[in-house]
Amino acid sequence: MPHASSKTKEINNNYSKQQYYTTTAAFSSSSSSTSSTTTTTTTTAQQQQSNSESEPDFLIGYGAFGVIWAVTDPRTSRRVALKKMPNVFQSVIAARRAFREIKMLCTFRHDNILQAVDILQPPGQVDMFNEVYILTELMQIDLHKIIVSQQSLSPDHCKVFLYQILRGLKFLHSAGVIHRDLKPGNLLVNSDCLLKICDFGLARTEEIDKQKCMTQEVVTQYYRAPELLLGTHHYSYAIDVWSVGCIFAELLGRRILFQASSPLKQIELIINLLGTPTIDEISTACDGAKAYVLSKTWRAAKINALLSLSKNVTSDAAQLLSRMLTWDPKKRISTSQALGMKFEKRKSFLVLSNIFYFLIQEQSYIHEGRIRYHSCMCRCCYSTQQGRQYTINLEPVRGFRYDDSDENFCNMRQAKEYMHKLLTEFSQANTVPLRLNHDSPLYKTFATSQVAQAHELPPSPVAWDKL
Repeated sequence: MPHASSKTKEINNNYSKQQYYTTTAAFSSSSSSTSSTTTTTTTTAQQQQSNSESEPDFLIGYGAFGVIWAVTDPRTSRRVALKKMPNVFQSVIAARRAFREIKMLCTFRHDNILQAVDILQPPGQVDMFNEVYILTELMQIDLHKIIVSQQSLSPDHCKVFLYQILRGLKFLHSAGVIHRDLKPGNLLVNSDCLLKICDFGLARTEEIDKQKCMTQEVVTQYYRAPELLLGTHHYSYAIDVWSVGCIFAELLGRRILFQASSPLKQIELIINLLGTPTIDEISTACDGAKAYVLSKTWRAAKINALLSLSKNVTSDAAQLLSRMLTWDPKKRISTSQALGMKFEKRKSFLVLSNIFYFLIQEQSYIHEGRIRYHSCMCRCCYSTQQGRQYTINLEPVRGFRYDDSDENFCNMRQAKEYMHKLLTEFSQANTVPLRLNHDSPLYKTFATSQVAQAHELPPSPVAWDKL
């Protein structure tokens, strides 16, 4: 048995050395200093006694905009996620979405939002530039896999997951960004229950001009807010909050709350739970959708049904859910309200040593998740011999709006130039940049891996004018 174990380790070591990438100097004039840094980095990596050195690269999963593999960064021996975005330049819209996601991964710095670690250097010539490869933090699993697994989920798990989702989403919304595709599969989790929001392929900044139309082809159907299902042309951060409500219910009940085979049946399921909406509650819907909903037999709300989702549903949880799942987006609770605006104003006047005492006094659902997260999981608070020291700002916001002014390229050539400039600047910020190793046998497997097929993508919105 020891011999077999040793042989397996040898195979794994040989396999992991066939890297997809290689280190290279950013500029020929700085090759000397880069070489020195490379030697130092390599020596440090060799000294690390980490299991990651013998872990082979493997496919994690794929979606509409990319394929993701778990790999080892040769500079640090750190395990990271390598995302390939192969169809970036199929259209200007695809390029704009890819540019948005990459820039957001590189820009946002928050413990509950996935961050870029590095970007592989693009080809020197823009004409040769067709794909994007980006390294991000590697997380162990997504929330969807946890929900459908046999892993037990206690009320405490639900509270700490929900708190982190709202905490990360509050930061995004404070930057003026709507995620537009929140679902359990886009929430990454580690074994210590740390959660990060990922996949910004559909994210965009809030549209201030309410007369401008926004695309309705966003959010996976099961988590799609009713205003989107009913054909609204303008929407707000509230669509993300609806998605969070659906995720929260799924955490509690271990099943999808509104699982329908089509958008029309999705609307039926929502009516069954929330009751028939008033004309004011669906005021932003298109005329065809309004006529459809109002033609149906009137039904009363069954909000008490939320209490029967599972034994983990308390009255506090049901009340919070009902405030997230409302027809009218203007009446839907915001992330700041869910996290407790009164509490935030109040805690700013407290000394650090007293924050935990006041946290204990707050017994609402979200505050219990806050206690658990900041007592042992977060990086913003720390422990000393005198006890846990809590930061004043438990739920930080971004101090300024995300700038999307550089997304306005209007043709493919311009899109390539903008993207090439962004990736080059970011990759050269690292002392030892990376390039793809096209001679690697494993690269060929990775290079031929595809994104999700058309039938695997969420259904398009209802064509209300054709019903």
